[in-house]
Amino acid sequence: MGLTAALPANSQPRNESCGRSGVALQVLGSGGPELAGRASASYLIWQDGKARVLVDTGAGSALRFREAGGKLADLDLLLLSHLHADHSADLPTLIKSALFERRRRVLPLFGPEGGGQFPATTEFVRRLVDPKTGAFAYLSYYLKSGLLSGYELRTKDAGGGSGAPEQVFQADGIVATAARVVHADVPALAWRVEIAGKRIAFSGDGNGRNGNLEKIAEGADVLIAHLAVAEGTHGDELDYHMDPSLIGRIAAQAKAKSVVLAHRMTRTLGQEDAARAAIAKSFSGAVMLAEDLSCYPLR
Repeated sequence: MGLTAALPANSQPRNESCGRSGVALQVLGSGGPELAGRASASYLIWQDGKARVLVDTGAGSALRFREAGGKLADLDLLLLSHLHADHSADLPTLIKSALFERRRRVLPLFGPEGGGQFPATTEFVRRLVDPKTGAFAYLSYYLKSGLLSGYELRTKDAGGGSGAPEQVFQADGIVATAARVVHADVPALAWRVEIAGKRIAFSGDGNGRNGNLEKIAEGADVLIAHLAVAEGTHGDELDYHMDPSLIGRIAAQAKAKSVVLAHRMTRTLGQEDAARAAIAKSFSGAVMLAEDLSCYPLR
């Protein structure tokens, strides 16, 4: 199947438990915005024992990052799918934690362009750390300062133009591709990360209707899809999220090898069997249910 699943044996695993050799995906936060016993959305890509790429920074993810053994000094890339709090709230905490690891290099950060009530990612970060007007203005002291020479956030917006898949980052053996997805009126992206011959696709929050997720997930070793609504859901929620049947159809069309269901909102709990059955009508690959700190080595 190209993917194996291993759940941590204790509450504070170290990096030896995920991605010690080769590439692995770790789900730091498997929940949604309800604060119902799970951290909110966040995903970490390991390579040979190093935390290389972090996707989303929802509430609780900074704690999970540390519990997983991640080091901000190792991180090469940070990606945001959109700026809802359950996908971005822990960003300031992670920015500051690098101080205590003496990070001394640029951290590239990509996220969506702005629209409606949502600023562009570049503006979002400016509002956090601007030395005069930022909500956490004091963090500017750590960025581009003599204290940590070389450490700065290099923030760029993605998903402009047609919104079709676009490669936005390539360095140090990592390639990141973004595409706009439809999350009602919220600017949002799906992401694909390619590393060491592996493809990992992240649906983000989206209704799956604009055709971009199939392109992002094409040939993926694993597609991380959000189980935010139950099968049989009707109404406005389907403007924001895919139901399980659509997840299955998209995974099949993309010829993804495996699917990991994360962002498991409380309205889907207890309905996992129905979700898997709906996905299996179209998709014959492995389907796994994520928990916080679930680890998936890519074989």
